[in-house]
Amino acid sequence: MTDTEQEINQWFAAHMELTAQAASTTAPAIEHAATAFVNTLLNDGKIITCANGSANILAQYFCTALLNRFDHDRPALPAINLGADATTYSAICRDNRFNDTFSRPVRAIGKPGDLLFVIVDDGHKANLIQAIQAAHDREMSVVVLSAKEKSDITSLLHPEDHEIALDNLAPTAATPLMLVIINALCGLIDSTLFGG
Repeated sequence: MTDTEQEINQWFAAHMELTAQAASTTAPAIEHAATAFVNTLLNDGKIITCANGSANILAQYFCTALLNRFDHDRPALPAINLGADATTYSAICRDNRFNDTFSRPVRAIGKPGDLLFVIVDDGHKANLIQAIQAAHDREMSVVVLSAKEKSDITSLLHPEDHEIALDNLAPTAATPLMLVIINALCGLIDSTLFGG
């Protein structure tokens, strides 16, 4: 085995170990979060997502799975990724209001009964904190998927909110696990709402 092949095998082995650990620690939180998503959708609410940097890919993936399909054809489900609107995002940043990049649209389009889904893969989160505060002001519930346990976001959550937290992982280790978690959430949403 070459050194490169050994390095590749180590990446897979580390991923499998982290996946097994996450499966044993996050299953209850995933179940509760999926129930919150389902209840929002059953009560004519929409899901608004936001994330920074590469985590925005996960937010868009989640919204695409809801708006289009996950595993099987079914009716579209209402989901909006605030990070997909680069024009609005850059306009808010241009006006020196980076921390408002998500809170402004949440205040504009969020309504009581909607749900804010926040994905946090690193420490850059001042704008995410303000989005959570805006969601609470709009009487929305919040679900957080985080690479870190016990972050300052945790202290913002209300009793009706939910957090799925990994074990203080770097973004490169957290991202593939977050994708598995998002797939689990999408599968639970679909099976609960549409059976099968």
